[in-house]
Amino acid sequence: MYTGPCKVLHLSSGLLPNSGRFGIVLSNEYQVITSLWCQLYKTHAPQASGRLLLNYLVIPSKAQVKKPGYIPNLGECSHYRSKIHLKAGDKLQSPEGKPKTGRIQEKCYGPCISSSNCSQPCAKDFHGEIGFTCNQKKWQKSTETCTSLSVEKLFKDSTGASRLSVAAASIPLHILDFRAPETIESVAQGIRKNCPLDYACIIDVVKSSEMTSGNIAFIVELLKNISTDLSDDVTREKMKSYSEVANHILDTAAISNWAFIPNKNASSDLLQSVNMFARHLHIHNKSENIVNELFIQTKGFHINHNTSEKSLSFSMSTNNTTEDILGMVQIPRQELRKLWPNAFRAISIAFPTLGAILREAHLQNVSLPRPVNGLVLSVILPERLQEIVLTFEKINKSHNARAQCVGWHSKKRRWDEKACQMILDIKNEVKCRCNYTSTVMSFSILMSPKSMTDKVLDYITCIGLSVSILSLVLCLIIEATVWSRVVVTEISYMRHVCIVNIAVSLLTANVWFIIGSNFNIKAQDYNVCLAVTFFSHFFYLSLFFWMLFKALLIIYGILVIFRRMTKSRMMVIGFAIGYGCPLIIAVTTVAITEPGNGYMRPEACWLNWDNTKALLAFAIPALVIVAVNLIVVLVVAVNTQRPSIGSSKSQDVAIIMRISKNVAILTPLLGLTWGFGIATLIEGTSLTFHIIFALLNAFQGFFILLFGTIMDHKIRDALRMRMSSLKGKSRAAENASLSPTNGSKLMNRQG
Repeated sequence: MYTGPCKVLHLSSGLLPNSGRFGIVLSNEYQVITSLWCQLYKTHAPQASGRLLLNYLVIPSKAQVKKPGYIPNLGECSHYRSKIHLKAGDKLQSPEGKPKTGRIQEKCYGPCISSSNCSQPCAKDFHGEIGFTCNQKKWQKSTETCTSLSVEKLFKDSTGASRLSVAAASIPLHILDFRAPETIESVAQGIRKNCPLDYACIIDVVKSSEMTSGNIAFIVELLKNISTDLSDDVTREKMKSYSEVANHILDTAAISNWAFIPNKNASSDLLQSVNMFARHLHIHNKSENIVNELFIQTKGFHINHNTSEKSLSFSMSTNNTTEDILGMVQIPRQELRKLWPNAFRAISIAFPTLGAILREAHLQNVSLPRPVNGLVLSVILPERLQEIVLTFEKINKSHNARAQCVGWHSKKRRWDEKACQMILDIKNEVKCRCNYTSTVMSFSILMSPKSMTDKVLDYITCIGLSVSILSLVLCLIIEATVWSRVVVTEISYMRHVCIVNIAVSLLTANVWFIIGSNFNIKAQDYNVCLAVTFFSHFFYLSLFFWMLFKALLIIYGILVIFRRMTKSRMMVIGFAIGYGCPLIIAVTTVAITEPGNGYMRPEACWLNWDNTKALLAFAIPALVIVAVNLIVVLVVAVNTQRPSIGSSKSQDVAIIMRISKNVAILTPLLGLTWGFGIATLIEGTSLTFHIIFALLNAFQGFFILLFGTIMDHKIRDALRMRMSSLKGKSRAAENASLSPTNGSKLMNRQG
């Protein structure tokens, strides 16, 4: 038994470690010695041979224990064994066995004046403060910097453990090192000294820390420093340790505390640090599942020029209760052909909760919230690869949760819509084609702010389309009824041909619109949706080109360019303009945009805007025609003041004037309608613009009936004559049936 010189360390002297560090409440040095010895004896008994020396804590004085060098009996250990836990990584325990938490003050005291601020100190054992702002006469927490972590604490247990020795009887006392531990000034220095191979020495301290905002910010800086200073040779073990630390602050329980970190770029720094660290990860096997934590997963494989299409699939939960959300990264075969024959690394990292944490830099043009609706998937690829395909399962699967494919721009610190193009959007799943760059390495889907799902729009569209279709059917019936009475000249004939084709075009376009809006886009319905979009595009264009032909009729009548043109030739020109031009534009648009799946919108059967701007193939011709028609109306207004228009053609002049009035009314209405339509494409547009566009667009058929047919007095006169003729015929038939001649004939037949 060791009986050498002993140094007496009293609790009150401050040299003896505070018993709270070990999570126990001990009344004297004897209990400390006994408890420590029992724990260490349990671990080191085979090597200790009953003797041990402690670095800071040596045998107390004779006055307090039985004798110098006293080593407790093993029988005494049963009393103290449950009171101390020195195992590395164990959570600090209170006497009751509950985790030790640093409770913080959650409110300020004193008068709450609007926009005023106050601060409160953190709880015991925490450094920093909590900031509050007065809002609506209540103090609300705005910032928090309470942290219990420090560089010294990260490596304190590792240093202490390395200095606890189990000495054999043959080792002289003067050989043992009783000097104070070396001060560790940086994370990199501490890791290089204590755990250079796997970085595991920091895990237990981090995982046992409370997830306060201050601790989260400290851990982000910790990971950032590791990525900067210790990422030269990242092994599988280092990546696992790194991910365990990141997983701690990505836990769902920590999400709410991210909002109080003063550094608003902390979440972006975390993502960039993880991506930077993973960039240097070495993969030894062809395919590996490297990290499989709850809130961060990492997978990788080798690829080369001859590799077939590769994919990585993830299945993770956004919290501890919901079903897993799926995500997949695919590298197309055409991209893999860009690689050299030698092997390259492809790594992907999935985050289920990071989307709720990432904070975008302020955007002036985006006023609506942009919540993430899927996993955040990071990829690390060779520089020669630029295009990847990602599949995301939606977290919010409601019908109104429209998606938008995006990539995280690390320099701008915000989601970039231009980085991705949507391929498919169905109820549960979204597929995106994205461009991979050194600044855009992480991707996800947002709930699109551009979907105006207000029920008012649905009601207006439904009611308006019903009225429009009925109006157009009535318009065609009226035209058929009065046709023979109103087509007295070539110009009047072509005018009514225009009205009929305008009504047919809009009626057919409305029918295709209804077909397209009554089913969700699914993989098997892609071709159907493509057809709906094409015919809607074609017939809406036809509406405008027939309006253009009406303007050409006005030019024909005023400038007399086609004076000797036959009716059949005018019909050919009319149909070539009314249906030929729209067909050429629609087919050309499909040929240019559809190879990249950019003709129609992923979420609706209508022309794409976000990616290929295919909608311009409708908007530009329509607005140009509106401008041309307005110019023609002005020309008519000037030329009708001239006396050169002869009386021999006074009937044609009257028809031209009616056409001009019709064009002058309908053209601004159509132009105004699609002017509001283009305004609705701007992000953050007021709901008022959407309502006005829905009203004007839905009631176009009613406008054509009203201004193109009913307000034309020639049509009204012809309709009256037709009605009078029908009434005259019915009366004549009735009188004839009651005449004496018919009566005598009837009597003779009966006889």
